Amino acid sequence: MTETTTINDDIKLMTFEQALEALERIVDDLERGDVPLDQSIRIYERGEALKAHCDRLLKSAEDKVEKIRLARDGKPVGVEPLDGE
Repeated sequence: MTETTTINDDIKLMTFEQALEALERIVDDLERGDVPLDQSIRIYERGEALKAHCDRLLKSAEDKVEKIRLARDGKPVGVEPLDGE
């Protein structure tokens, strides 16, 4: 196991909101430009891991979103995938 993997293990337990907030802090730190180069590289790599985690969580949420089918009288009769598949 690499050091980066160990450092980023906590990301798997983060909610989307927690991961996004951590990613925003990293972007702010990098944009300020006052972070030493070696630290910049480490936090950039962590940012990549956070982005990938957010992407996975979003994809999972999209897969769960369904469209409610309504009968002619307006009452719900079931669900179908939002994209019509």
